[in-house]
This record gives sequence, C-alpha cells and structure tokens, in this order.
Amino acid sequence: MAGGAGTRFWPLSRKRTPKQVLAINGPNSMLSETISRLSGLVSHDKTLVVTSQQQSKVIRPHLPELHDENLLLEPVPRNTAACIGLAAIHVRRRDPDGIMLVLPADHLIKDIDAFQRVVSSGIEVVDKDDSLVTIGIPPSRPETAYGYIQFEQSGDKKLPKVVHRVKAFAEKPNLATAKLFVKSGDFYWNSGIFIWKASAILDEMEEHLPDQYKQLHMIEQALGSHDYEKVLNSRYKRIRGISIDYGIMEVTSRRIYMVSGDFGWSDVGSWDELYRLSVRKGESNVEIGETVTLDAKHNYIYSPGKLTAVIGMDNILIVNTSAVTLICPLDRAQDVKEIVEKLKKEKKTRFL
Repeated sequence: MAGGAGTRFWPLSRKRTPKQVLAINGPNSMLSETISRLSGLVSHDKTLVVTSQQQSKVIRPHLPELHDENLLLEPVPRNTAACIGLAAIHVRRRDPDGIMLVLPADHLIKDIDAFQRVVSSGIEVVDKDDSLVTIGIPPSRPETAYGYIQFEQSGDKKLPKVVHRVKAFAEKPNLATAKLFVKSGDFYWNSGIFIWKASAILDEMEEHLPDQYKQLHMIEQALGSHDYEKVLNSRYKRIRGISIDYGIMEVTSRRIYMVSGDFGWSDVGSWDELYRLSVRKGESNVEIGETVTLDAKHNYIYSPGKLTAVIGMDNILIVNTSAVTLICPLDRAQDVKEIVEKLKKEKKTRFL
C-alpha cells in the first residue's frame, strides 16, 4: 500500500515527495526497502503496489523491477479497505487460492530474517486454517500513536508458538490506557500488516461492506478488458472510504490470529519517532545537513543546503527545506498533520 500522503512528515513529505519515496532512515526510499525485504519470499512478478494515479509518476522510478501491470492505480483515495480490495480482485483473478501479504510501504524493519520467519508462520496459518492473520509487535513503551491488538493463547498445538488468537482490536489510546495495555501483557501494537487468502478477505467485504464489494466486483468483471480503466474510474469513486480495521477486522466472525513479530519494527509515523530511531551526534542531537549548535540537546535538526544554528534550545524539531521551515517541540511532532490541515483550509496548497 503506497498511496498515503505522510502528512506527519511535512514539510519533507509533500504531494510530489510522499513519505514512501523518501530515504527516511537509510540510502534507499522506504518503498524500495519494503520491496527488497521480500526477496526470497515473494517474487517480483507476484508483487503488487497500490498507489494513487496522482502519485504514480513519483512512485514508478522506485520500482524498476516491477512490470507496469503490477502497479495498481486508485482514481481517488478511499482508505485501506478499498485499497486492499482492489489488490485482492487482481490476486483472485490470477490465482483463486492466492494468499496475500499486505504491507504498508512506509515502515522500518531492522531484522529482515526474523520478519520473513514471522511472515512464513502467518502463511502457514492461513494455508491450514483459511483464517485472517495480523502481525502484532511486542510494545517497548506505552505508545499513543499506535492501535493495539488484544490476544490470547490459541490452544492449537498444530500452530506455531508465536501464533495467538485475537480477542479484540483497540484504537489509538490515551497515555493512561496505553500504560494499562502494556502492563497487562496481552496487548501488542497493531502493525497494519496482514496475511489472508484474497478470496477470504473479499468474502468478508461481501458480508460486511456489501456496497463496497458491489463496486469492486464490477471492477473485477472488467479486468483484462478494454473497459477496465473506464469501469475502475467510474466505480471506485462510488466506494465509501473506510479502514480495513473498522470495516472488517473489528466486526468479522471469522477466526483471526496474531503472529508475534519481534523484528525491529516501526511505522516511523512522525518526526519524534524518527528521532528515537536515529544515530545521534554530540549533545544527543540528530543533525542532518549544515548545522551548528551551542548549549542545545535532544534536538532533531534537518537542514540540507543551508546552515541552521541552534542556541540554548532542547527537545526541539527543526526542519528546513527550500520553501518551508518547521519548528516545534519534539513532543508535539504528532501535531504537524494539523498544520497540513490548516494550510488546506487556508488554501496555501503551494506548500503541500
């Protein structure tokens, strides 16, 4: 899934440079890293990337190994359920029994071998049980920016030990609730990574999102025909946007399993998260580009192409681009998306 705007990484993440094409924590784009960590697990001809028509020209250079037909273009953004549904009809057309691994394109994963082992365990579960599988991350701290998964022991000795039955999904909590979740020991972070048969998730959509499924089914009937683009543009716009969590995972009666994924995961969802992950310099600062500091600690300073000097300031985020400068306390980095919304309301779209 590579169609997001990455508003919490503004001003670096913008319409022409969405988060997934940025080299956030290494030399390659996050999208390229997502594709490369599938090496040996999923072949390029079976890798589908869903993005928006608007972002396709930006995305395409990061996918030299993919054929054009594996780049699926949404006419309009309609949240993750529609995005996954669009991919699912393509998978089902290619292989009625095809298993899908659903990945956001903008996550950081440090231990690739461990990641592939976890995914393989999830595929094993789906192959045996035709259930829905999600990957849960053992929490390292109370985190209010992530959703949570409550789980219990599966009780099935035929399944790997890392596999648990899902009891419930919880939306992003406040800090007090997040602390209770972590203390309980039976809540993991929701990674947003899923494994299931394409036919299974489409069956769930037919039951729980029938209006959406109707449009997807009509698009599926047009696959391979000259009318595909026309039908896609017409029908996809009629879909109501909803997340896969709200639309399916929280309401399904089908068995859901969670595979525990301890492989150095982060969704790198905001600047303060990136600060925690980055190698720090001097007085615990992260300094990228031309910077000089005096009596300044625990800051994230991004300033390629121009000099930024910081004096006597701690726990501050500073992002300098050619057109925009962002300054805020690191602990308010999650609020950057509100600036983006304000710019939209004030019609200052040239900065987006």
